[in-house]
Amino acid sequence: MTALFITATGPEVGETPVVTSLIGHLRQLGHQVDAVKPIVTGYDPAQAAGSGPGTLLAALGLPFSPEQVDRIAPWRFRAALAPELAAMREGRSIDVDRVIAFCQNAIEQSRGVLLIEGVGSVMVPLNGHRTILDVMMALRLPLILVTGSYRGAISHALTALDSLFRRDLTVLATIVSESPGSPASLDEVVATIARFTDPVIGVPRASRQGGEPGAGAPFGRIFDPQGRPQDRPRR
Repeated sequence: MTALFITATGPEVGETPVVTSLIGHLRQLGHQVDAVKPIVTGYDPAQAAGSGPGTLLAALGLPFSPEQVDRIAPWRFRAALAPELAAMREGRSIDVDRVIAFCQNAIEQSRGVLLIEGVGSVMVPLNGHRTILDVMMALRLPLILVTGSYRGAISHALTALDSLFRRDLTVLATIVSESPGSPASLDEVVATIARFTDPVIGVPRASRQGGEPGAGAPFGRIFDPQGRPQDRPRR
């Protein structure tokens, strides 16, 4: 069994499309894959099938149902805000220890590769005292950082990497998911970030749209043929 945590430099950088592409890549290699996204904001029950959890279920080849959504994404909030604020809008709060326990249980129950998708950015608040980084530190799983190619993405990626490395967390790869309308090309952003860390993988928008998930994305630099993370973290 292998478990990985996928985090991001911020919202709307293509984190979920990257996770679905990773699912497709591993399934193409013949591996059993599962995924969870414990905390979801901006969740509209009327559009649930097209939500982050719905997209993950489709990539996993699982039927969409309320039971499956509850299984992979138990903390769901309507407001498209930081989790702490989204929960407050509903008079709720997030118990971070319960989130950690949920992830640990998913790891224990997994019989293949488990992908855990985070929420927001590396240090997005979950409640008044703790962030999603606290979850990553408790789990101590290998990480994949997703960023975009938008203006400012390079600084955001390097800042996030610095936060992760300072806590002695293992970053397997940084994935640059191409942003629409970026003044810099995907290759330019990848090359710049790669001067500070390795590997850095660029994922064009075309490889995330239509066709077979995972097509065109060189995820072989992250996983060996057995679906295990390549043991070569870089700083």
